Formats: sequence, C-alpha cells, structure tokens
Amino acid sequence: MSYVVICAVALLASGLTFFSGFGLGTLLLPAFALFFPIEQAVAMTAIVHFLNGLFKLGLVGRQADRRIILRFGVPALVASFIGAWVLLWLAGTAPVLEYTLADREFKVTPAKLTIGVLLLLFALAELLPRFRDLSFGSQFLTLGGLLSGFFGGLSGMQGALRSAFLSRAGLSKEAFVASGVVIACLIDVSRLGVYSRSLLAEGAGLNYRLLGAAVLSAFVGAWLGNRYLKKLTMQGVQRIVAVTLFAVAVGLVCGIL
Repeated sequence: MSYVVICAVALLASGLTFFSGFGLGTLLLPAFALFFPIEQAVAMTAIVHFLNGLFKLGLVGRQADRRIILRFGVPALVASFIGAWVLLWLAGTAPVLEYTLADREFKVTPAKLTIGVLLLLFALAELLPRFRDLSFGSQFLTLGGLLSGFFGGLSGMQGALRSAFLSRAGLSKEAFVASGVVIACLIDVSRLGVYSRSLLAEGAGLNYRLLGAAVLSAFVGAWLGNRYLKKLTMQGVQRIVAVTLFAVAVGLVCGIL
C-alpha cells in the first residue's frame, strides 16, 4: 500500500506542480508521514524534491529568464537559509496540544501548526478570486524573492508568492515555468544544506527501494507535465492543488498528519 500511495502522489504532484508552482514536497510529505516516522518522512521528501527539481531543470531550465534569476532567485536563496533554520528550531520544541481520539493519540507540534496555517493561507489565496489575481510590479521582485525564499525554507511553500510576484514580469508561460524551476532548485540547495545533518542521521533508516520508486514516479510526472504544458491552464490546476492543500492543512493543524 505504501508504494501505491506514495508513488501515485509523487507522479500526480510532480505533474501538477509543474504548472501551479506549489512544491512537490508539500503534497508528498503527508504521504510519506502516513508510513514512516516524521524524521524519515522529512528526509525522504527532501531527497525526492531535490532530485525531481534537477530533472525538471534538465527539461526546461534553458528557457529560464536570467534577469529573473538574478533579481528574484538570488535573494530567495539567501532568505531560504533563514526559513530552514526557523523550521529546525520549531521542530525541537514541545507539542502545543496533545489529545486522544478513538483510542489514538494525536500531537500538534509547533512545526505542524505553523506549516498547517501557512498551507491554509496559501490554499485560500488560490481559491478566493481577490487573492488569486493578486500581483506585484517588477520593482518588487527582490522583496518577492526574499519572501518566497523564506517561506520555501520554512515550509517548502513558495509557489503562490512566486506566482504573485512573477505574473507581471512579462514572461511567457514557458519562461515562467522554467524560471520557477530554477528558483526552486536554488532554494532546495540552500535548505538541504541546513538539513544536511538531519539527513545524514536518518540515512541508515531510509527505505531506499521506496525512495527510488518515488523519485522515478516524480520524474514521469514531470515529463508528462512538460509534454502537456501547452494543453493545460495554470489557473485550473492551481485550484485542484489548492483544494488538496486545504485538506492537508486541516490534518496538520489537528495533528492527524
């Protein structure tokens, strides 16, 4: 069952996030967390996300806009360090709530609560027209990079902010997607550097067969997403992902995931 659930999520999420900008890790982490301790789930998700980002980079990276990478991506790289350190600090704090339901114990940790609330906010921003159409002028690209990088390092969620700041940058759909992939890879390199000690500590306990299957599934999803890039609209896919994120957010806030 773990192979079916995790590989299906990896394939679909990788394809969908090609358009929406939402992170693969945001959707894949809950799937891993259903079958593994949260420490292993975080480590396995980070590995799949990074390798999938490199694969997407090979598919569309050359279409990225260098101006956007410099003005948006570099500040995002720096800010993601801060976000990742904040997440590590939250992970080391005690649960804010513990309760029992149907003979099962649930814990709401500060990290889960913070990420869950952020997920709710980003999901609502995609579902509500007033926020979904929000955009900023090109003069705010550096600020957007800082905000996107910080939240990317903290929770893996950067797509909604990135879209809001890049939507008026005069990019084609292909350049928009490619630039987003490059920026996501920069943030991954940054936050994985912060997470490296934790990843090495969990390395011996990882399920490498399942990890490999998830990586391959994500590759297939990315390939399909790239192939059908011109046949789907970003807005329609963002709504589908937003509904999924809303459900995941409720689970995190309640301590179920």
